[in-house]
Amino acid sequence: MALFACMYYAALRPGEAVALREQDCHLPAKGWGRLLVDVSRPEVNTRWTDSGDAHEERGLKHRGHDDVRIVPIPPELVEILKQHIKDYGVGKDGRLFRSERGGVVASTAYTEVWQEARTLGLTPAQVASQLARRPYDLRHAAVSLWLNAGVSAPDVAERAGHGVDVLLRVYAKCLDGQQKIANKRIEDALAA
Repeated sequence: MALFACMYYAALRPGEAVALREQDCHLPAKGWGRLLVDVSRPEVNTRWTDSGDAHEERGLKHRGHDDVRIVPIPPELVEILKQHIKDYGVGKDGRLFRSERGGVVASTAYTEVWQEARTLGLTPAQVASQLARRPYDLRHAAVSLWLNAGVSAPDVAERAGHGVDVLLRVYAKCLDGQQKIANKRIEDALAA
């Protein structure tokens, strides 16, 4: 659950979520926390990695090897992560999420859990639809929520690890019902 919560509340990519370590988490007693995202462990065909491992450690997508993305996280995710660490501890390398043998969680494993959760939490019609079809869709839901909440595009892009141009190209269609708010803001600016 905490793995999926990282994708939804922090818009982490699955490879970023499975690589998350305790030392990457600032989890205060109250209020907002933050994640320092500096590595990803995307799952790829072993023929395409230098190490032969399906979860080769890589830098962040479209960023320099040593770059770090700071992601503010809401109190809900702070509490979920604290409880997860309390219940399950962390791996030898500090990773929050690991397989039974301590390895990197495979995409097939968390996708299988996600598919089961969909059948339990959604109606049969929703299960048959494209709604939250893949765990990655949690990231899309987070970014869409932030944009619809009125968070500025540059701030959303920074939190999600996008460029503003990519963010607007991919997510502009999710903005809905904003015309009245925009009209009011323009009206107020003209009246000032």
